[in-house]
Order: sequence, then structure tokens, then C-alpha cells
Amino acid sequence: MTTKQLQELAQNNNGKLPAYAWPGGYPILYLDQHNETLCAECATRDLNDPDTDDKPVAYDVYYEGPNVFCAECNKEIESAYGDPGADEDQS
Repeated sequence: MTTKQLQELAQNNNGKLPAYAWPGGYPILYLDQHNETLCAECATRDLNDPDTDDKPVAYDVYYEGPNVFCAECNKEIESAYGDPGADEDQS
């Protein structure tokens, strides 16, 4: 993934990187060059900021896993299907 490809993705979505994949509405995670997780809002801001070196470099649909947090704004990002490793039977 290149910065140019992410810019084209944002351009096709009214200037913003999408937070959810379509169809399905699955959450999308973005990663910067330090492998830090970013939410769509922070990834969009960094992508358009000429003064930052922490531009997003990759993204993927977050199907399952524990909740993660954006490295910049600390927004919680839930996976589409939850954490398969979590103990659901807590009796």
C-alpha cells in the first residue's frame, strides 16, 4: 500500500478514509509506519498533514480479536465478530 493509494481511497470517500468496509459494515484498522493502530479519523488527518512522518501505510478489515485503541486519540475500535480468545463462560 502506498500513500498515494490511501489518498485515492480517501478521495473516493469524500476526502475521508472509511471507518467501515462496504458491504457489511466491518470496522477498518489503519497502521502507520511504526505499526501503530489508527482510527479512520486520525489516519485521515495524518494522511493530509504535510508536517507528519506518521502517515498511514496499510489498512485491513478488523474481523475478530480484542478491542484495540487508536494510538493517537485512544478511540476504542471493536472487531466485527469479537475476540475468539475471550472466555465467554464466566460462571
